[in-house]
Amino acid sequence: MTKYLIFIVRAIFSAVFAVVLCKMFKPDAQVLFIAGLGIFLLGTSYGFEYYRKKKTDT
Repeated sequence: MTKYLIFIVRAIFSAVFAVVLCKMFKPDAQVLFIAGLGIFLLGTSYGFEYYRKKKTDT
């Protein structure tokens, strides 16, 4: 898969999980909070991928 397709899939999953988590634990959350959570989830997925690749290279 190309890097762009991986980014799109991760972004969609991050958005879906952010909405589900916010609706379960904080139903009155604002859109900005949900978007921030989605960006955080997307960033952590790339952070874990970087850590995993770094760990297997050494």
